[in-house]
Amino acid sequence: MLFNTAQYLIFLPIVVLIYYVLPGRMRYIWLVVASCYFYMQWNPVYILLLLICAVVTYFGGWIIENQRKKRGILSRVNPRICLVGCIVINLFILGFYKYFDFMLNCMNMILPHFHLAPINKGFDILLPVGISFYTLQALGYLVDIYRGGGYVERNFLKFFLFVSFFPQLVAGPIERSRNLLVQLEGAHKLSFANIKKGVFMIIYGLFLKMVIADRAAILVDTVFGDPKLYPGFYIIVATLFFSIQIYCDFYGYSTIARGSALLMGIRLMENFSAPYYSRSIKEFWSRWHISLSTWFRDYLYIPLGGNRKGNLRTERNRLIVFAISGFWHGASMGFIFWGLLHGLYQLVGDLLKKGRKFLPSVWNKFMPEGLKYTDRVYNSFSTRLFQRMSTLILVIFAWLFFRAGGLSFSFRIIESMFSINNWMILMDGSLYTLGVTHDAMFVLLLAIVVLFVIDYQKYRGRDIAALILGQGWIFQALVMLAMIFVILLYGCYGEMYDIQQFIYFQF
Repeated sequence: MLFNTAQYLIFLPIVVLIYYVLPGRMRYIWLVVASCYFYMQWNPVYILLLLICAVVTYFGGWIIENQRKKRGILSRVNPRICLVGCIVINLFILGFYKYFDFMLNCMNMILPHFHLAPINKGFDILLPVGISFYTLQALGYLVDIYRGGGYVERNFLKFFLFVSFFPQLVAGPIERSRNLLVQLEGAHKLSFANIKKGVFMIIYGLFLKMVIADRAAILVDTVFGDPKLYPGFYIIVATLFFSIQIYCDFYGYSTIARGSALLMGIRLMENFSAPYYSRSIKEFWSRWHISLSTWFRDYLYIPLGGNRKGNLRTERNRLIVFAISGFWHGASMGFIFWGLLHGLYQLVGDLLKKGRKFLPSVWNKFMPEGLKYTDRVYNSFSTRLFQRMSTLILVIFAWLFFRAGGLSFSFRIIESMFSINNWMILMDGSLYTLGVTHDAMFVLLLAIVVLFVIDYQKYRGRDIAALILGQGWIFQALVMLAMIFVILLYGCYGEMYDIQQFIYFQF
């Protein structure tokens, strides 16, 4: 069931209405039923995988906690062995469904060198929706308990709800037990403020998805579908629009998820915070897909040693984390290269940061007072603009590998991008032959301007939603009705678009 369909817009109000009608002690059971129904709309059989993940993680956490407190016969079980066993089981299921084809293809590339015939799989594997997200959420729960700082849930149904809660089930945000599980314990009172803000967030998320992301996807898919036919500046423009598409697609999903949960008084974590205004790649990753980046930081980077064992080990750990992050996104060398590229960006950024501390001191020794490099110069508008533009260019270039997927295909696209200097397509109307008409392009560009204005306010610490919802009810109603009108009038619908699926569902 997709967020941007009439089916979900009927399903959600029914769930919320029944949630508040039921007694508090029954509400979590209703959410379990609703979440199972929501997930089973894709493939009913795969609910078994979600159940297996929940059972393994629930009993693993229970055993680890009993051992830590020396309770019961299971207290003799080594908690580390239990933790590793649960991790292996969950990662094996994830690896089989997500990476089996990739591993088999790698083996078939090697076998001919040993004069062996390639392996024929003989069956198809359908990737379960959301498996990467709920697996990481479950593993985070286990590790937190092992470390002694996690919230242990004794009620299996409540724990299953933690793993399967429908707003964030298939594409995050990846929640921690100390945030989501604690909230699922309580019976939230009906709050008009939460309802109002939740509806506003859902409408804005649909605007991001249907007006911006899906419209940009038409142009992007046309160019990347045949890069030989659309070389040069066509690819540059398509890559620019893909950076907008993937941001609005994923940000839109997260915003709808947070709004849906807020209707029931449950607050999910913020997953995006104006990432395209970042002044460095490091800052970008503190603002982009925050739940994933913090998960890898807490459960992979820090256990590897983090930055505690010297600069060389720090950069090694960072490259490992980013390579695994790329591989998590997809079973392709293109995704791995995308992750490594961001790791290399940060390595170079660290070197430049050290140079910024050393070179000014040398420069200032020989320069008069008016030409000395100071913090005021570093924080000047021109410096900040240069940092933001250079960071944005690096991020957009890396998105090319993400969109292309395969590494060889990515390099062919780059070769095609520099094969011809056809910058005149920006002026002669050629871009309107890519599936987006002149009027549709105007709407798209205007919507992107609105996005960047709102994001700039967010970057400065201003909450536009709170500002709007703090006005009179007539103004609030007019703003929401205007947003709904724009979505209905300019949103992408129908078979001619066929781009309703959220991008991160495939991960």
